[in-house]
Amino acid sequence: MKPIGPLMIEHRLIEKMLASFMRYMDVAEMRQKIDPGLIDTAVDFIRIYADRTHHGKEEEILFRALAKKDMAPDLKKIMQELISEHVWSRKTTTSLAQANQGYLSGNGGRLSEILFLARELGSFYPRHIEKEDEHFFVPAEEYLSKEEQAEMLTVFWEFDRKMIHEKYSQIVEEYNSIVSR
Repeated sequence: MKPIGPLMIEHRLIEKMLASFMRYMDVAEMRQKIDPGLIDTAVDFIRIYADRTHHGKEEEILFRALAKKDMAPDLKKIMQELISEHVWSRKTTTSLAQANQGYLSGNGGRLSEILFLARELGSFYPRHIEKEDEHFFVPAEEYLSKEEQAEMLTVFWEFDRKMIHEKYSQIVEEYNSIVSR
């Protein structure tokens, strides 16, 4: 398997989750009510899986390796766009989490903000994924030797292996912070 294989497999799961999330947003809009727990679950998925795990492999491993290569200017431009899009996704997800907290605290007016932000993410990811799958991964991979690709795949697996520990270490730190007040 090549390094783009796991990334493209991750894209399919992200697409599936976002499609379900968009269906839920349609129901929530119709009912004019949301389940904050379902929003929290979607936010957690986006933060941990789509961003930290998936974008983490792209930014910390693939893009870092490609930045050392003499890539074509159009490919460099796409890579910079992808990085900017990752930043946008992080900010939008944070705004969604904040709106959900406001809704949970009794501010029903935050529902429209939640619907808007969720739909922004839901329309963003398919375009972002298409850009990576169709316009970046395959041409970018040509800049990596077979040995570099094999090593990258190994680093990807190691990155994934550490993710669960990173997530729950963070939860313990947050929990300790809350109970120590």
